[in-house]
Amino acid sequence: MSKIAVVYWSGTGNTATMADMVVAGASAAGAKVDRFPAGEFSAEMVDQFDAIAFGCPAMGAEQLEESEFEPMFRSCLPKLSGKKVGLFGSYGWGDGEWMHSWCENCRQSGIALVTDGVICNGAPDDSAEADCKALGAALA
Repeated sequence: MSKIAVVYWSGTGNTATMADMVVAGASAAGAKVDRFPAGEFSAEMVDQFDAIAFGCPAMGAEQLEESEFEPMFRSCLPKLSGKKVGLFGSYGWGDGEWMHSWCENCRQSGIALVTDGVICNGAPDDSAEADCKALGAALA
């Protein structure tokens, strides 16, 4: 049985809802899943999991949340090589450029993502729910 962490930061609740959907997809695929707000996860915890999904909405000028999520994620980066990793998040403007950049930065750091980043504009709809659950299943 795979052990998966779903780690997220959410300002409006949309990314937290997506995290729940990723958890549901991984659980349905038979994985043991732990869900963590970004402030409760650290690089020291990475080795406890077979796979990790990271969720963060677009902030400011299409970037990751800078005070809590990004520092945590950067500290985890060196330990993610060889892990199954997935990315997800919501946005309210633009075209999802922050996710494209985030995925590319991960690939350049040697991280093999299990799927393209899962995004939705605003609250997750049925399509985003299906994509989040598929991400969870891919991590399992």
